This record gives sequence, C-alpha cells and structure tokens, in this order.
Amino acid sequence: MYSSWQLLKKYSSYYVTALNGKGHGIHSPFVYDFVRCVLNDKRNFYAYDQVEALRQKLLHNEAMIEVEDFGAGSTISKTNQRSVAAIARHSAKSKKWAQLLFRIVNFYQPKNMLELGTSLGISTAYMSLANPKARVVTAEGSAAVAAQAQRNFQSLQLSSIQQVVGNFDDTLPDILNTMSPLDLVFIDGNHRHEPTLRYFNQILPHLNTTGVVIFDDIHWSPEMEQAWAAIKEHSAVQLSVDLFFVGLVFFNDQFKIKQHFTIRF
Repeated sequence: MYSSWQLLKKYSSYYVTALNGKGHGIHSPFVYDFVRCVLNDKRNFYAYDQVEALRQKLLHNEAMIEVEDFGAGSTISKTNQRSVAAIARHSAKSKKWAQLLFRIVNFYQPKNMLELGTSLGISTAYMSLANPKARVVTAEGSAAVAAQAQRNFQSLQLSSIQQVVGNFDDTLPDILNTMSPLDLVFIDGNHRHEPTLRYFNQILPHLNTTGVVIFDDIHWSPEMEQAWAAIKEHSAVQLSVDLFFVGLVFFNDQFKIKQHFTIRF
C-alpha cells in the first residue's frame, strides 16, 4: 500500500490532469450523462439521512468484535479485536462514495446487484435503498462483521439483502451460479492484484450486456494500480471511468472502441 504522502502526490497529479468534473470536453454521450446525471446530482435523497444517522450510531459504538481478515488464499491471515466504531471509521465507505453508489443505482436501476465486501453494510444499505425492488447479495469474510451488518439492515428495515459469509474464493462461484445475469457488481475486498483480476474474470460471464463493475481503491497500492491497468486492457472492456478512489467499467453492446476516462470528482 502507498504511504499517505505517496497517495497525496498521486491524487494531486490526478486532480490536475483529470477531465473537468462538470462534463466539459467529454465527447462520449454515455459518459457525459453519467457525469451530469450521477456525479453532479446534488439532490438530498431520502436515504441519505437514514443511512448517515446509522453511521453516526456506529461511530459511537465501542462494542468489540472479532474480525477475520482473509488474504488471497483460502486461510485466515489474521484475527483481531476491533470496535464497531473503529470499523465504521476506517473500513466503511465514506459518505461521499457511498452516496455515489446510491446515485449510480438510482440512475441505472440494476435489478441484480453483488457486493464483495459488506463491512458494516453502509454501502449495501445505500444500494438497496436506491432500488428497493432489486436483489442485493453481499459477501463478507468475517462472520462477526457480517452479523453486525445484519443488525444494521434490520434497523433500516431492509429485507431484500441476502448475506453470504466466508472467503470470497470459496463463496463466489456458488453466488454467481444463483444470480445471473448481474447488472451491477461492487468489488470492495481483498485489494490485491491476483484476486481482483480473478474475481473480475469469474464475474464477466455472468454480467448483463449493460452491466457495470465498480472497483474500490484502484490507486491504493501498486498492486491495485496494476490490476486496474490490466482490467482496462481486457478485451471485453470498452469503457472505463477512473475517479481515483473508485474505478468503473461499463458494458454496452453499443461501445465499439476502447475509451478510458479519468474524471475529477
């Protein structure tokens, strides 16, 4: 993983060189609509207050839970005690990015969504609230963290979320066999080169022809940058959007040539 100084330096370079975040100079109609209607949608949706109120409760929850961290293999790499507050502070998606997920789902209305990396369920809740009729399957490696997420879903009265607990290496094949075609996938777990590419390749055959795959922390480490570069070069990928902390790959039969956009957000 990059140091804070290295990440700041990379972000500064991104901010200076990225395309304008208002849509100016973007010649792809699809991406222009994404920028104008999703990135720059300033409305305060009903779900924002609900989920952020939950986040505040979690940030003050000092209860200790056992966290299992899985590596690239099928064994537990380490187990430690962490407070719910610490997980909410350091692992849950921030307000800015979780609300972007809400707007993506709200705009495109995917019916089948998969999330790899539930954490406390903040991002999951935003996705579910953006399309309550959708099926949302969320996978989490740590049983104790998943249990806390389930309590959070219950507090928000979210009943359409299905949880799967266990190492993604073991659980992903069965998940994919039960929920094709996938309209949206959010990959937010096991931020390493080989697992990220492996999950992407496993997911590809199960994607809808107009699906979207969202990757978290694409510039978090040299490994993740290598994975993101390989994903953009994949023969099936025609359109990608780099928002620095998040990368998106959109699929559509109408995309005929490769286009990669880096957009300020």
